[in-house]
Amino acid sequence: MNFPNDLMYTKSHEWIKMQEDGTALVGLSDYAQDALGDLVFVNLPEAGDEVAAGEPVADVESVKAVSDVYSPLTGVVDAINDNLLDTPEAINEAPYDAWFIKVRDITDKEELMDAEAYEAFLKTIEE
Repeated sequence: MNFPNDLMYTKSHEWIKMQEDGTALVGLSDYAQDALGDLVFVNLPEAGDEVAAGEPVADVESVKAVSDVYSPLTGVVDAINDNLLDTPEAINEAPYDAWFIKVRDITDKEELMDAEAYEAFLKTIEE
């Protein structure tokens, strides 16, 4: 599995990439997409929606189940990745290119982990 060092991660398996303009991209980690299996549907919020750290912001449907995607940040949805609506399989193919939302006006964050801490966390839940 791949966990890029330039990203931060949550215990609910989302990744965050901070942008130079103060916004952040949010997506599902390689671990999450692998555990979910083949994704067939994505439900995203709308630009302008407020999101809260730790609260559901989207959901994904796989051949196994429907799962919530949690916002690691409190802020406002600046943009959504429309491509995922037509090609949810892009999340399985390249999870770190398949961002779900871009968040602006960030006021709060969940406890975030760097790649090394996230990999250590995954070892604790796989035992």
